Amino acid sequence: MSQAHPPSPQSLHRAVAAFPGVTVLVCGDLILDRFVNGVIERISPEAPIPVLHGRGETVALGGAGNVVANIVSLGAAAIPVSAVGEDAAGRTVARLVAELGAGGEGIVATPGRMTSSKSRFSALNQQVLRFDEEEVRALDAAERAELIGRFRAALERSDIVILSDYGKGVLLDGVAGELISICRAFGKPVLVDPKGRDYRRYKGATAVTPNRKELGEAVGRTVFTGDEVAAAGRELIDACGFDFVVATRSEKGMSVVDAAQAHHIATQAREVFDVSGAGDTVIASFALALAAGTDRVDAAAIANAAAGVVVGKRGTARLTAEELTGALLRSQGASAHRDAILDRAGAERLVAGWKREGLAVGFTNGCFDILHAGHVSLLHAARAQCDRLVLGLNSDASVRRLKGRGRPVNDQHDRACVLAALASVDAVVVFEEDTPLALIEALKPDILVKGADYTIEQVVGAVEVQAYGGRVVLVDLVAGKSTTGTIGRLRAGDEGK
Repeated sequence: MSQAHPPSPQSLHRAVAAFPGVTVLVCGDLILDRFVNGVIERISPEAPIPVLHGRGETVALGGAGNVVANIVSLGAAAIPVSAVGEDAAGRTVARLVAELGAGGEGIVATPGRMTSSKSRFSALNQQVLRFDEEEVRALDAAERAELIGRFRAALERSDIVILSDYGKGVLLDGVAGELISICRAFGKPVLVDPKGRDYRRYKGATAVTPNRKELGEAVGRTVFTGDEVAAAGRELIDACGFDFVVATRSEKGMSVVDAAQAHHIATQAREVFDVSGAGDTVIASFALALAAGTDRVDAAAIANAAAGVVVGKRGTARLTAEELTGALLRSQGASAHRDAILDRAGAERLVAGWKREGLAVGFTNGCFDILHAGHVSLLHAARAQCDRLVLGLNSDASVRRLKGRGRPVNDQHDRACVLAALASVDAVVVFEEDTPLALIEALKPDILVKGADYTIEQVVGAVEVQAYGGRVVLVDLVAGKSTTGTIGRLRAGDEGK
């Protein structure tokens, strides 16, 4: 039994950066979610019930459709496979899938089927009524053959499979088991968001992702503590042949259980507005991280952070890669400083996440060859100007071109590690060019900081930053402190002065 540590920023950025290269096949129940907002100002004269004055209506994909929407929102590709009716709700679902950019070739539409829909009515952001329209019916022989054929065709183009079972009929009567067998034959991992008490219908799946209540129902007893979750997970693994179980535990976070050990990931404190669709976000982000090469514990930490974001939103929510990045970095606390060395793409993603949170991003740059008090003072002053500070660091080749032979004294890896350990620095990005202009243009910092030995006209990037409304700040330097001077004293054998 162990308390899992969050992944390092490097592994996070590698995983998130790999999301666009992942394709996920999602099979399950597509549901149309309808949200009606309004105000209640009086009681009906016809009956003692409130009258809701509608002020607006939106529609969204629910059920397996929300899993698809989360995958696309996180930058990956999704292939939905399902069955809907040839009705108004089914046509709306098809339109929403097309608007996402997910292909509709896996969706079987038949006239005898009813598309499930859920209408939620809210007043002043408080849900007052939910109205469901659905008919739970298993696929008939023709629908089943068509769906399995489309599943096989889509599987060849997919990296991982999610079965999203909402109990509306698509995966009933052995369909789930047949699809899992097909995945096993193709060597594709398959994750199941389960429904009901009998998980033998998912026998052979790579993993299932129940919440704590569902896990307890599956084993026939209440589970709460970490030990109880681990025992229940292993019972399911023994009975159903799963590789592992991922259990979501509300305020307790998540647990990853396999036959040998259990890892528990603590939740992130967050104000909860709505848990609608949080399970969809968990399985979508977990599948993406797993397919991107992340191990199951780090994938669960990523999914746990994703859930923390969407429960802070209203309605059937989804999140972006930038929101996920920001959530994970918040969960890492001070450890983020030790591992804050990023490539340009990772820095762009990180800065975008910070800006979405309303944080002011600062930027400064330099060679920082031998760190001295002047450097530390500059970085401290720069960090005081902003909420987050990115440091652009000249590469070894760049320093050599600027400073001449024999420089740098410390290579770029060592320099970056030392700088990333400073509390005033939130991210370090090494750049190869002679100037940081391309990096500044990519990151678009709110504040550009340099030492007062420059004028604003001499600061690289000043024109560009000011053009989009950013500020350029010149901070005072510590007199008599420079790397060149330090090197000169060392060479003269005058270290004590």
